[in-house]
Amino acid sequence: MISTDASPPSGRGAAAATSASDGLRRHLLISIHDVTPALDERVRALWALCRARAVTPALLVVPNWHGGWPLDQSPAFVRWVRECADAGAEILLHGERHDEVGLPRGWRDEARAWGKTAREGEFLTLDEQRARERIDRGLALFAQLGLRAAGFVPPGWLARADCWRAVVAAGLRYSEDDGVIRIHDARGTRRIRSPVVRWSGRTPVRAYGSAAVAALRWRVQRSARHVRLAYHPADLDHAATARSAAMALDRWLGDRPVSRYADL
Repeated sequence: MISTDASPPSGRGAAAATSASDGLRRHLLISIHDVTPALDERVRALWALCRARAVTPALLVVPNWHGGWPLDQSPAFVRWVRECADAGAEILLHGERHDEVGLPRGWRDEARAWGKTAREGEFLTLDEQRARERIDRGLALFAQLGLRAAGFVPPGWLARADCWRAVVAAGLRYSEDDGVIRIHDARGTRRIRSPVVRWSGRTPVRAYGSAAVAALRWRVQRSARHVRLAYHPADLDHAATARSAAMALDRWLGDRPVSRYADL
């Protein structure tokens, strides 16, 4: 395990201030996806994994997981999320309910989602109006609960171009898919190429396969300036992904400082 040193609230190694050389600095963004009371124990376990290394990850919060876990009915969990935000965690809206119930896929949608998600790409088929409606409902619930979202990440990183327009219209500063991070401001949208290290523990084959891919990314993508580690509660369900997730965190922390979306 990497030793823990005193660090700013944003996490281990975060930049204290912008300098003339900041444009050349390498970035590591760490996030926990699927933050919902439905997966409370595993979400907190991932948080503890990061905090043991003095890292404060971003939290991708789902307002109403699968339509059955509205945040306003889990006050203890919401208090914990607010405490994490007070400790420096950036909060991002992660869909409204995460799943695709009632949203039929076309063949192009099936092709885009193949191998990436088991019917959890909520924004995969949505046009701008329907995407904006879900984003607005999520933000309204966040506001009611004292949570402030800095950005938006669609479940499975799957969305149409319409979704990014909805994000901008909703006034959110950051969004991302599995290839780029988008920074939205008055000047327009800036796209930052950024590979994602992630895991899947749904089956033993996927678990060992994703662990192998994570190890490969460490070898071939260390030259990338912006790298993301994206943790999901299910990463802890299989020994191979749990072990790989911890190993990757230690490796990448030894290679570069942790950044926040705001640092970009």
